[in-house]
Amino acid sequence: MNAQDESFLVDYMARMQRMLTSDAERFAAIARTRDLWLATRDRGGTVIFIGNGGSAGISSHLAIDLSKNAKVPATCYNDASQITCLANDYGYEQWMAHALRLNAKAGDCLVAISSSGRSPNILNAVAKARELKLSVVTLSGMTADNPLRQAGDINFWADSRSYNIVETAHQFWLMSAIDLVIGKAEYAAS
Repeated sequence: MNAQDESFLVDYMARMQRMLTSDAERFAAIARTRDLWLATRDRGGTVIFIGNGGSAGISSHLAIDLSKNAKVPATCYNDASQITCLANDYGYEQWMAHALRLNAKAGDCLVAISSSGRSPNILNAVAKARELKLSVVTLSGMTADNPLRQAGDINFWADSRSYNIVETAHQFWLMSAIDLVIGKAEYAAS
């Protein structure tokens, strides 16, 4: 490895480490997220994950782990047929809001993930979730003034302009909330 590559990776890993460093406020938000998910389950609700691109992939992973391993009913809105049907009928910026209108019920919990915190379809879904009486957890990054950052009952913000660092932090924080539901950091995923 050359010195330039090593310097880049040392800096990159330090940025990621700062993002994941222990922080009492973040710990409290992770614990509150766990409590919100358990309350959602206890009242017969579902945790609904949404995101675009990489955040949609993270949403899928989180939904399956929350339901399979933590026994909290969860789903993710990223089925291609659902997206193309609702985007065709209502427009791309409204498809998630209409998916919630069709499928969500009061007492469910929406987890809205947007690296920029500015995706119109995510923001419209959060507004619809509020209208439908869902609790809302948001995850955003990039700029401190993004509109998603203050839109939830619980709000996570990654102070970085790197999509990979923001998305890794989002997944890590919510995976830690899932493991907090389970009650242990290491277990067989069967």
